[in-house]
Amino acid sequence: MVPATTILIWVTWLAMILGCLAENIGVNWGMMTSHPMLPTTVVDMIKANGIKKVKLFDADSWTLGALAGSGIEVMVGIPNDMLKQMNDYDNAKDWVKANVTKYNFNGGVKIKYVAVGNEPFLESYNNSFDKTTFPALKNIQKALNEAGVGDKIKATIPLNADVYNSPKDKPVPSSGNFRSNIRKTMVDIVKFLHSNKAPFVVNIYPFLSLYQNPDFPVDFAFFDGGSRPINDNEHQYTNVLDANFDTLVWSLKKAGVGDTKIIVGEVGWPTDGDKQANVEYAKKFYDGLLKKLGSKKGTPMRPSPMDVYLFGLLDEDLKSVAPGNFERHWGIFRYDGQPKFPMDLSGHGHDKYLVRAKRVPYLPKQWCVLDESVKDLSALPANMDYACSHGDCTALGYGSSCNNLDANGNASYAFNMYFQILDQDVRACNFQGLAKITTKNASQGTCLFPIQIESAGERIRSVPMMSIVITVLVLVVMVAL
Repeated sequence: MVPATTILIWVTWLAMILGCLAENIGVNWGMMTSHPMLPTTVVDMIKANGIKKVKLFDADSWTLGALAGSGIEVMVGIPNDMLKQMNDYDNAKDWVKANVTKYNFNGGVKIKYVAVGNEPFLESYNNSFDKTTFPALKNIQKALNEAGVGDKIKATIPLNADVYNSPKDKPVPSSGNFRSNIRKTMVDIVKFLHSNKAPFVVNIYPFLSLYQNPDFPVDFAFFDGGSRPINDNEHQYTNVLDANFDTLVWSLKKAGVGDTKIIVGEVGWPTDGDKQANVEYAKKFYDGLLKKLGSKKGTPMRPSPMDVYLFGLLDEDLKSVAPGNFERHWGIFRYDGQPKFPMDLSGHGHDKYLVRAKRVPYLPKQWCVLDESVKDLSALPANMDYACSHGDCTALGYGSSCNNLDANGNASYAFNMYFQILDQDVRACNFQGLAKITTKNASQGTCLFPIQIESAGERIRSVPMMSIVITVLVLVVMVAL
């Protein structure tokens, strides 16, 4: 029998770990997926792993309902395509009433922030949201204030790190400033945030530094000190996260609000879809990041602990791949809530697989593959293109997990992804007679041929119909009696 004192020590140690985690680590919960899990299932998984902060990209009522009573701190989001609507104060007031104050009760949702847009000043948006973002921010904060919750719920704008930069001739943090074409707007925004005691939320991606620049030093993307440091006056930088973060600090200082609270709204590493996006690199990145956070070490300019939201919680197979095929593989969990690799969210180096999602219903164990008995393959390229235009074939790309399949394997993978996204409909495994359904696992080596889960949306929609069927059967029995 284990002594009571030993059990008490274990409980205390666990509480200390979870307490450390709760202080500064959250997760981004995106929902651009063809087969979502039940929100209650995801919330249970989040809680089981000791995560107490979640950042959302909208204010979906189903999700917020699942978060009610959980004690999880929430950042709700307003999508970019709604920013123009929020320029009308009545609309902003209605939005706050429907998506914030509605949940502001004992046992409700612990909303801490409202994210007004998401990276609206990305250069790739070609100034689409430059004139609507700041007015929306002001209206939402005003609506929060008038609703009596503005003292504890703050409006902010999650921004990509491309809103500030350092000149090419002096690429050090101290030379950083907000991007010249939006500098006036940014200065107005940060002064507004500062006056309302709201944080600046920035998304920083060391992976993208490596992906976008073939000459970028690989070690500088990680935290093991293997890279050649950058010296900036009395400060030394050994990783891009710290250097990027402090470039923002200098930009805020030059705007006159150097003490503004900063939250890293998104930071992570994808596990597939590119030669640099793999489980090995993702584990290396997270190990270093989490140890840094667990040690409560900040940056040279901000030595206090960082607040971060990991990006992301789950893989999302409907995300746009315009930025790169890796976009669908940012999750620390797979699409079905299975952890991808061991990690320790407390940062103490006690790696283990995170607690997976429970009671996730899968479709039958069957796959759609190329029928190798077919001799005429002239229609194969067109059918593969069709399958990949509707299913997710990003794992087939160069350097990705299924890159080593042969031609037949590529076809089978494409066919299966289409078959699974269409809920294994037998009609989705034909491809002009080129495909067949098999119950033999088609996975090969590191290449997983997934079986899709039942979509939570479909399950919910099926409940009313089942209720009708049961009611009719009951009536028939009663009439018969």
